Amino acid sequence: MVLRINLIINILYPLACFLINMKIATNENYRGRMLGYMRLVLKGLIILLVLHGIVYSSGVAQPTVRSEEDFIRMIREGHIDQAVSIYGQIRKNFPDSVIFTRKNMNNLGWELQLEDRLDEAIKVFRLNIRAYPDHYDPWDSYAEALLLRCNKGDLELAVNNFEKSLELNPDNENAARRLLVLRNYRKHEYLIPMRDGIRLYTQVYVPKDTTRTYPILFLREWYGTGNYGSGYKRMLHSNDLFVQEGFIFVHQDMRGRFMSEGEFEVLRPYRVGKKNVPDIDESTDAYDTVEWLLKELKHHNGRVGIWGGSYSGWAAMMAAIEPHPAVKAVSQGASPADWWLGDDCHHYGAFRLMYAYSWIGRDGWPRPEGPTKQQPSYPPYTTRDGYTFFLKLGSLSNVNKNYFHGENPTWNEYMEHGNYDEYWKQRNILPHLGNITVPVLNIAGWFDAEDYRGPLEIYKTIERNNPGIRNSIVIGPWRHGGWHGEGESIGDIHFGSRTGYYFMKEIEFPFFMHYLKDTCNLNIPEALVFQTGENEWRSYDEWPPGDAMGKRLFLNQNGTLTFSPHPHEGKSSYNEFISDPGQPVPWSTSVQTQQGHEWMVADQRFASERPDVLVYQSDILEEDITVAGPLIAHLSVSTSGSDADWVVKLIDVYPSEEKEPLGNYQMLLAGEVFRSKYRNSYENPEPMIPNMVTIIEFDMLDKFHTFKKGHRIMVQIQSSWFPVIDRNPQNFVNIYKANEEDFQKAIHRVYCSEGNQSFIKLIVLNPK
Repeated sequence: MVLRINLIINILYPLACFLINMKIATNENYRGRMLGYMRLVLKGLIILLVLHGIVYSSGVAQPTVRSEEDFIRMIREGHIDQAVSIYGQIRKNFPDSVIFTRKNMNNLGWELQLEDRLDEAIKVFRLNIRAYPDHYDPWDSYAEALLLRCNKGDLELAVNNFEKSLELNPDNENAARRLLVLRNYRKHEYLIPMRDGIRLYTQVYVPKDTTRTYPILFLREWYGTGNYGSGYKRMLHSNDLFVQEGFIFVHQDMRGRFMSEGEFEVLRPYRVGKKNVPDIDESTDAYDTVEWLLKELKHHNGRVGIWGGSYSGWAAMMAAIEPHPAVKAVSQGASPADWWLGDDCHHYGAFRLMYAYSWIGRDGWPRPEGPTKQQPSYPPYTTRDGYTFFLKLGSLSNVNKNYFHGENPTWNEYMEHGNYDEYWKQRNILPHLGNITVPVLNIAGWFDAEDYRGPLEIYKTIERNNPGIRNSIVIGPWRHGGWHGEGESIGDIHFGSRTGYYFMKEIEFPFFMHYLKDTCNLNIPEALVFQTGENEWRSYDEWPPGDAMGKRLFLNQNGTLTFSPHPHEGKSSYNEFISDPGQPVPWSTSVQTQQGHEWMVADQRFASERPDVLVYQSDILEEDITVAGPLIAHLSVSTSGSDADWVVKLIDVYPSEEKEPLGNYQMLLAGEVFRSKYRNSYENPEPMIPNMVTIIEFDMLDKFHTFKKGHRIMVQIQSSWFPVIDRNPQNFVNIYKANEEDFQKAIHRVYCSEGNQSFIKLIVLNPK
């Protein structure tokens, strides 16, 4: 279509005019009329051709030329200059024509960039600006691409484009953050040598203002520093207050990751009693890096703060075990502590299949060609439906058979260490927290699906083993990493304020300012916890708070929940259900391969309607009830098989009068799984004795939540949570090597009788 229009404009129209002038040159009036008619006819023909290529979308004022696909294909095939020329000709003759959408052209530019066709991508972004000069995002994309290329003059031009973007949209956070960094910091790249000769790739951002000195904020990254070469990081810290204040920011790829040398090892164990140069771990790498920075950098004040979340939070804690003397403060958010017991890939021995498959499948691969800028690819999925994908996968042994092919060493190690053996004990950080000397800020999220147990246990262990040091914990209503975002909501559940912004301004920023700059009085309490339900922050001198009392919430055969034992008809009262590994209880109604975050507060009505889920519910509450502290599930159970998983969920049921979608909403507040064979020993599993009543007790971890008057409390019990948790064959076998024949149906019972009670232990705040 574009080429046909171009042909008419450039050939047919001038030719027609020439013929008219030649044939009727003798009659000037007639010639003028005929020329006008011909112009109208030709213009009409052009308009018809254009209209033929236009698709009008309902409610859309601007039409989109149907040939956009051909236009984009032309660019993808390497004819960007020709496309630019055609675009210019069309717009010259038809200024209001829409050749392509802004979004599609923007996406095309970034696709070309990912294909290492950066110069072509830059031309695409410039073309998008020509078409949509009053929209901020084309200016943003053009500036970002210039930063990636960063030839002479590109940095200054990028700043100009970000300024234009911000002018068009004053709320554009990306442009504001970019300008904050580009105007005020210089970037440097180093390969810093460690004691064993391995060099770690490190980016350092130093303030341009050299009239004063600055402390160092140090982040060690597992997922890649990014922006290698001439590019600048968009965010030097997740908290913009630090960038505005002025610090030296250090970002480092951990050993064996991305552009750093060496071999990676997931959760490299801490080495006790180091004697030789090869005795390295993440603690020594952090120490050696700080030593180098102090010697080689200028304009620092000799103080270092180490921070991080998730894997970087674990690296921060490793640096705190044997810290360099210059390290004055450490902040860890969502650091794992024990990956077998309750962080990331396992919960009480149950394997977190959905998460582990994607995480290890992306980050567990070796680097056969050494340092690389490339992010590893995700493992293959044959459908968007994670439930269907993992169910069709079958037993865990099929992961290697069908997808990993034995080439992922981390996955192979996990499959060989199903029990809590030395492999996992060496990776438990808690035994090494006995001599912490630096102040620690611990951060956890009530709804963190990956590492909620870790920061709680780290805080408690430091508190118990290191009296006298500053050791605080902050727990907010956050998903994994949510404290560095708005933190106002997760899914349908809202918390009444921007809790993440509050944390960054009132807690995190003053913490480092106090220890690294001596400029803030530190008023952080021992425990700052967000009370969900009431949606308020509370401060305590200890956690759990001292003014609380223990209670038991009993599960009754008639499906009720009561705070006192219910009269039972006999000593063998129970509820039972059939658990079928071929039809496991789904984790969510969402159709996706990644678990995400919203499922941690999601409506559980879909599960409560299943016959393989037991439901216990309280009466409508006549007054508020606030739980504060650990939740302990105490179950009297039996199974017809020789193993079983027990999933317990504590749920807040909203009244029907609530506005949609919260009417009768069953909000997941807490959920945990326990694998029966580990009831007596994590190291040496034992089969269940079929149909014998057995006590299963496990910690569902802390909560601070108010069940409001008019709500109900609910407990759901099931035996699968798929594919968040791998399927238990319900047969005492090595699950990692199980065959399809090992999976069997089983009858599970939860007892509610006088001698075999089942209940949830709660800590309840005394009413005011």
